[in-house]
Amino acid sequence: MKLVDTHCHLDFPDYKDDLDDVIKSAENSGVVRLISPGTSIESSARALELAEKYPSVFAAAGVHPHGADDVKDGDMARLREMITAAEKIVAIGEIGLDYYKGYSRGENQRKLFRDCFALAGELDLPLILHNRNADKDVLSVLTSGNAGTLRGVVHCFSGDMDFLEKVLALGMHVSFAGNITFDKAGRLRELASHVPLERLLLETDSPYITPKPFRGKRNEPSFVRYLPGVYEDIYDLPAERIAEATSRNANRLFRLGMEKESTIVYQIRDSLYINVTYRCTNRCTFCTRDISDYVQGYDLKLDRDPTSGEIISSIRDVSRYKEVVFCGFGEPVLRLGVIKKVASYVKAKGGRVRITTNGEGNLINGRSIAPELKGLVDRVAVSLNAPDAETYGDLSLPVFGNRAYGAILEFVTDCVEQGIEVEITCLDMIGEEGVERCRQVAERMGVSFRLRHLHVVG
Repeated sequence: MKLVDTHCHLDFPDYKDDLDDVIKSAENSGVVRLISPGTSIESSARALELAEKYPSVFAAAGVHPHGADDVKDGDMARLREMITAAEKIVAIGEIGLDYYKGYSRGENQRKLFRDCFALAGELDLPLILHNRNADKDVLSVLTSGNAGTLRGVVHCFSGDMDFLEKVLALGMHVSFAGNITFDKAGRLRELASHVPLERLLLETDSPYITPKPFRGKRNEPSFVRYLPGVYEDIYDLPAERIAEATSRNANRLFRLGMEKESTIVYQIRDSLYINVTYRCTNRCTFCTRDISDYVQGYDLKLDRDPTSGEIISSIRDVSRYKEVVFCGFGEPVLRLGVIKKVASYVKAKGGRVRITTNGEGNLINGRSIAPELKGLVDRVAVSLNAPDAETYGDLSLPVFGNRAYGAILEFVTDCVEQGIEVEITCLDMIGEEGVERCRQVAERMGVSFRLRHLHVVG
């Protein structure tokens, strides 16, 4: 069986002496992917380091509600910067509300949760959600927005049937930890029977909640192998099918790269394009990826985001190309750290670098990023596609709302000031008058303009 443990705290001190053995034991037990969620700024940083060290490990970053009273000014900015610099980040978590333990004040928990929820929407990442005795307030946040980007998992589910039905209706996944194996866990198993198999995930929540037959000992990811058997009677399917379905669910939710080899780089004419992410901060009404996953015969739907090392290995001989372009179907600057590493390599080899972007990089990263691109990026192509903020909002549906358009123009100005070439592009779908007004925006800003045709890419 191929298994995924979607929740294991590998950075915790419980594993400080034998983590290598713990991960090897998990892999020997059929666990092909492990997700280690952060519980604080420091824990998240450790989880990200582990993800870079171990090929089977991926990380989530977040602040657990228990730590809400300790959150300081600037911590959310640190979390944002950490995530956009990360190599193998797949979620925001562990976040949520916990009114059972009461380790932090409710008002502080709610503010932290709202901030982390907003961050997940802005960075187009799923949630790993903690909820104890806070059903109403959790639902209030989950239904408050995120511009259609809401997705994630309610981990170690402990709510009632009403809460279960409502989170499923929102499109969330659900997972139960090792306690679903306990003899007295009939209520949990009854709840699980109402979860569609395509929404179920497996987790250990290790080092906690060790399943039978090891209850009382330290939990670890390899014990996830004891969970599929619990669901055999619930779904009337063999454990192998449960493992297959839940692993597929985890792969699609968190983009873990289990189903196919993704296209990392692709050549069009004399330029090499880098498919850096499938995530985006817009939900454009005209997005080409809603029509097809292919550009010039290349399948650009990423099964996972590539690391900087994988990208650099795929580039090979920089001198063969007129330029190297960060593009693909997502918004590249969501992975600013990866861009900077790869661009540095390309420039060191004498290459030329371009970024094709929606221009929302300052909002995505919480700061002006043009100074960081100076010397690494030669040219930026900004897909404006609208002559004013209202039209942009209607066409592009940015997660940042009415802040987006002004921030795009600021980004253009910042790049010009840093000596980076800028080209504003516009699709012909907005009509001649709209195109002309976009051209005038480019002229006023002192940058070049290029007209593009709808769904003609590459």
